[in-house]
Amino acid sequence: MIQLLGRPFSSSDVWPVGSVERKIVQGMIDDPIVYPYRTIEELRFELKLRKNIIASSRAMNQSDVDFEIFSTARCNPNFWILTGAGGFLLRDDVYPSEAILDIYKNSSLYGFECATAKVILLYHAVLTTIGKTLFNRYFQNLYLYSWHNDPDLGLKPIPTSHFLPGDIVYFNNPEVDPSTIWWRGENAVLLEDGKFFGHGLGIMTSQEIINYLNKMRKPGSNISAYMLNSAARPSYSHLANITKFTQRDTSNKMPYFVMHHNKNSISLERYQRYLNTAMMQQNNIHPSPFLL
Repeated sequence: MIQLLGRPFSSSDVWPVGSVERKIVQGMIDDPIVYPYRTIEELRFELKLRKNIIASSRAMNQSDVDFEIFSTARCNPNFWILTGAGGFLLRDDVYPSEAILDIYKNSSLYGFECATAKVILLYHAVLTTIGKTLFNRYFQNLYLYSWHNDPDLGLKPIPTSHFLPGDIVYFNNPEVDPSTIWWRGENAVLLEDGKFFGHGLGIMTSQEIINYLNKMRKPGSNISAYMLNSAARPSYSHLANITKFTQRDTSNKMPYFVMHHNKNSISLERYQRYLNTAMMQQNNIHPSPFLL
């Protein structure tokens, strides 16, 4: 359900039949969850960004980037510093926008795992949506590692079984073969045609992804891979707002704590559990067993 200024909005015919925007809007209308917007421009911004997430996914699929685990990750040293953990730290003499674009331009120089891939394509989509000037102002000091992301991206897992084009979902493989542990799961973007883009797999249907992951189960296993009822989504409303405040001071923005875990292909939910536990331990707070 879409609410515009607190009132139901159901006019999907504002967008052309068959357009990506119309498919997204219709999906929102059919969802029992409320999608609230203060202005029609805010809704249009989300549609534009979701469309660009899909475009960035397809562009990555067509690029020459490789799937690599953290220990064999690689990047272009002209733009990024490869850390010992397998992350990419932005050089201080290049613009964030140029470094993100280089991943697509010189893609053969890059290799990373699937969670990192999703953060990269989100940055690329945001850059395409808001432009270089704003991106360079708000997304400085980038560090690409697993699900680590800039606070202004506002990335969170949303419990849902109703997915929209542009959502990032996770296919879990609970009985993965330890010899190919990086196939413990697959982060994938839902495309406008109902298929999914997963880095390392390409574009597949949900069943094709599940079938592939099932081939990577340990001998004797009997639990199939499956898709979690959760979607990783950036804060569309916040990103829409920063386009209005072009002069906001970002010098005091506190970056997120980096959680190096060396576990490839994990979900955003799992990364946040690791992060919460580490921060509690740092603050001498005994973590709940439910967070472990």
